[in-house]
Amino acid sequence: MDPDDEIVLRLDGLRTEFRIGPAWHAAVDGVSLEVRRGETLALVGESGCGKSMTALSVMGLVPPPGRVSGRVLLDGADIADLPESGMDRLRGGRMAMIFQEPMTSLNPVMTVGAQVMEALLLHRGLSRAAAAAKALAMLEEVKIPSAASRFHDYPHQFSGGMRQRVMIAIALACEPALLLADEPTTALDVTIQAQVLGLLADLRARHGMAVLFITHNMGVVAQIADRVAVMYAGQIVEQAGVDAIFARPAHPYTRALFAAIPRMDLDDQELLAIPGRVPGLDAMPTGCRFAPRCPSVQPGCDAPQVLAAVAAGHSARCHVATGGHVATRGHVATGG
Repeated sequence: MDPDDEIVLRLDGLRTEFRIGPAWHAAVDGVSLEVRRGETLALVGESGCGKSMTALSVMGLVPPPGRVSGRVLLDGADIADLPESGMDRLRGGRMAMIFQEPMTSLNPVMTVGAQVMEALLLHRGLSRAAAAAKALAMLEEVKIPSAASRFHDYPHQFSGGMRQRVMIAIALACEPALLLADEPTTALDVTIQAQVLGLLADLRARHGMAVLFITHNMGVVAQIADRVAVMYAGQIVEQAGVDAIFARPAHPYTRALFAAIPRMDLDDQELLAIPGRVPGLDAMPTGCRFAPRCPSVQPGCDAPQVLAAVAAGHSARCHVATGGHVATRGHVATGG
């Protein structure tokens, strides 16, 4: 089998821009990545780094007046320029998204059963009876207790963890090839979070989906991801397998994220925060975007950085980590 046949999602130079005053500025700047069938790629970074905007760009949900360029390939077909009618046929069918806060994503005046049925009626053309049976099966698959009796309940009658399970049932009802999960466990306590992550891993294995999992929680990354892409200021700054990222983080930003995690095995420790904040869209540094916050800044960091190999299957956008790779005149990095 051609290895490319296993690539469900491929982003090639994805760029999402918004106008600020007279100029356009990139919230997602030249991101390139791949997610294969049955794989979970974790997209990691602070709030404001462009993670959610990347997912919205894939789904064709970038709010106006934003504009998207580059290629978005779903099972090899470029969907970046599809009209809205074409995207409507894909969303909820071939690809689906779980949003961060289920209470604002679910319709408060529709029963949960009706909301799961909606995707099946629209994308699968089932009869109402068949859609209801499939919807009930999905609620049972995501382990809603007493699913049959709760089928006609409304979202406000469910706990946060149960609402998130309903969102997962809606997303998976049509057995999508690609699932985008945007911080789906942020509002949940750690026990429910572990249950939801375990459920997602089980469903991914059962349905063979490709999963793009967006989070800022490195503990979640360790539990669910196969590979990790670290995002900062709209660019991918490091990408590797999950074991390599945890054992040998190369980019100073990745190392700073790890340093900010409290250690449960130490009684006396200093909690380290990354100084400063993610730059605004209209205030991006001309060189390495992390340089103003980086404790390891050196000569050459004021030049644009290239995403280059650190080791096999491991790349970073840092000339210090990669042995001097910076963008030269006529060669400006665009790959994520």
